[in-house]
Amino acid sequence: MSHDPEETMRRLVYMANQIGTFFDAQRKETVVPGIAGHIEKFWDPRMRARMEDHIAKTDGQGLKPHVLEAFRTLKPVSRTAIPHAVAPAHH
Repeated sequence: MSHDPEETMRRLVYMANQIGTFFDAQRKETVVPGIAGHIEKFWDPRMRARMEDHIAKTDGQGLKPHVLEAFRTLKPVSRTAIPHAVAPAHH
């Protein structure tokens, strides 16, 4: 990942939407759980923490609606378990 926070966020949004595109072909009732399951299994906690912050700050700007919904179904990342944890977003 880039060291530029904005570029990193653009890449994470792009990756999340690509996962959403893959699951678009699935039955409607499996799309959101499929996206959430993929994120939970394969995304590093730091990536998830950054996306959580992005969603908190921007209401998920750039994310497809079903991708945003999937992230909102996930349990928040425990930041104490993340080496070099990203500080939580402040409103």
